[in-house]
Amino acid sequence: MPLRTSLVLAADDSRRLASFYGNLLGCQPKEGFSASHWQLTWPGGGLLEIYEPSSTRPLPRQIGRLSLCLQQDCADDKPLAQLQAWIDSALAAGAILEQPPRLEAFGAEAWLLDPEGNRLLLLVHLYR
Repeated sequence: MPLRTSLVLAADDSRRLASFYGNLLGCQPKEGFSASHWQLTWPGGGLLEIYEPSSTRPLPRQIGRLSLCLQQDCADDKPLAQLQAWIDSALAAGAILEQPPRLEAFGAEAWLLDPEGNRLLLLVHLYR
């Protein structure tokens, strides 16, 4: 039997968080196993699954070092401009900018919090 992979995020409002990531990933969330479970196609394969924990088994929010990282290749020689447009889209969908965008040797990056407070790294690669 083939192995499948997925990333799983617990959410207070799974529909809203699925819509947020659908916007950033450029895909349509699909209802999963129930109305409180959503699946999105993860670039490169696998799924991003977002669900609301059962009230009988709540999952508290926690701070950790694990983060989602969404990446784009630079469309031109202006990774900061491309990243800023992506950040603007995320902010309009409910994200919070945690650290401002910065230019690095590999491109441009910015740290955000998604609408549920999960850390999210947006990264635009600059290939030379």
